Amino acid sequence: MRDIQRPGRSVVMCGDAMIATSQPMATQAGLEVLKSGGNALDAAVAAVATLCVTEPQSTGIGGDCFILLHEAKTGKLHGLNGSGRAPAKATADEYRRRGHRTVPERGILSVTVPGAVDAWQTALERFGTRGLDTLLQPAIHYAEDGYAVTPVVAQFWKRSEKLLADNPDSSRTLLVNGKAPEAGTRHRRPELGAALRRIAKQGKQAFYQGAIAEEAVRASRAAGGLLEMEDFSSHRSEWVDPISTDYRGLRLFEIPPNTQGITALMTLNILEQGQLGAMEHLSAEYLHLFTEAHKLSTAERDKYVADPEFSRIPVAALLSKDFAARQRGRIQDSHALPYPLASGLPEVSAPASPAHALERDTVYLTCVDKDRNCVSFINSLYMAFGSGFTAGTSGITLQNRGAGFVIEDGHFNSIGPRKRPLHTLFPAMAYRGNRPILCFGVMGGQYQAMGHAYVFTNWLDFGMDLQEALDAPRFLPHRGVLSVERPIPGKTRKALEALGHTVAPAEVPFGGGQAIYLDWETGLLHGASDFRKDGYAMGY
Repeated sequence: MRDIQRPGRSVVMCGDAMIATSQPMATQAGLEVLKSGGNALDAAVAAVATLCVTEPQSTGIGGDCFILLHEAKTGKLHGLNGSGRAPAKATADEYRRRGHRTVPERGILSVTVPGAVDAWQTALERFGTRGLDTLLQPAIHYAEDGYAVTPVVAQFWKRSEKLLADNPDSSRTLLVNGKAPEAGTRHRRPELGAALRRIAKQGKQAFYQGAIAEEAVRASRAAGGLLEMEDFSSHRSEWVDPISTDYRGLRLFEIPPNTQGITALMTLNILEQGQLGAMEHLSAEYLHLFTEAHKLSTAERDKYVADPEFSRIPVAALLSKDFAARQRGRIQDSHALPYPLASGLPEVSAPASPAHALERDTVYLTCVDKDRNCVSFINSLYMAFGSGFTAGTSGITLQNRGAGFVIEDGHFNSIGPRKRPLHTLFPAMAYRGNRPILCFGVMGGQYQAMGHAYVFTNWLDFGMDLQEALDAPRFLPHRGVLSVERPIPGKTRKALEALGHTVAPAEVPFGGGQAIYLDWETGLLHGASDFRKDGYAMGY
């Protein structure tokens, strides 16, 4: 229970249904669907479509999404992989021919086919009670009539001015007189509104086979890109079996590769080898163990996580408790492990190569309805405003997920035709027995795997409520530097440096997050939304 004499906010509690998002307008859109009889998936799609308008640096219909859905009627957990694929012309040789040794982080050559719209409709056709024609209406309203630019959105928009100014269509649709819109102003996106109207009327066909795809391909060709109509028309989302691990009596589920959800599970398996909750939270001992566990798990991710249609990924071996015990044995309490980290899984061979730098911008939302259908949902453009490339007059900014590939022959994650990259997005859901107990997710690209393990253990090992678990100061090891948010104590930083960590202040906060806890004894729902974003949880 938080100290009510200190800044903060309480967990939101209610009895019937709840939704938590990173934007007030999106939370309201989802709540209205719930109160009018829609289910959790209906509300989630209405909310995420709204986010695609009102939080444009983080997400859009030109991006990807992943969904975990607990079906109350059957008690089953379903996973949907809504990630897009590289164009058919995207070969490592083609990138080398153009002078690239890595996939560009921005611009048209970083673009993969957007998967979000197909995933929304695919999920609704199986589990929804309403269609896109109804659920896109709030997003259409905000795109055409305007929405309030909120404070956190405005800050990150400002940081992307140059990126957007370099693309004429992005500049026209996303800047105002060459500048990012300021907090408290109204912004309109009429071209995006028109695209959303087409999708509402015609469904995903409008996006993947009609005028929207045609405009995206035309703009891509004009810019020297690789997209063709067949890349869009052949795209399909994929239903997948979630992967999981046991941690202190709960079962935590994530989406399997090509996402990095396995990284969070590996980290938790290592942490379970000791008594994490017995340590002082935010002490040097605690941060050191957590950091080293994450470093080891990330090294395995960078080696193995890729599109499973193209590589045989050793998921069972990576998630075994024996492997976790060996990984824990590699951690030295007296000093930090040096980079790079050799694989701890010698019985499975694969060439190693570092992954690209990963983004800070994404949206995550979660929803639970009156029947206790539960949705954990994440949607993103990858880095802020994705590729920075807006597809002509469509108003749609395209993601830069291609930057998640490497160009290295033989590597599991080397770019190839119709291949999905290593993906940073993944939602989470925890069960006690056969019941979901916690739906949550953490935004922030490279931080997401660390964030899942951190928020989950804050809540479970340290007894924090959901809001405290999300709000707690964050830290992240990446590329040899341990970045820490400002509230991390100075004495902890000095002690970490004495252990050999290179410690630096975080340039920006790490991501965001939302969570809903299901209290099956009282029948109540507890919700929280990270202060690092503009949103909140609401229910009735």
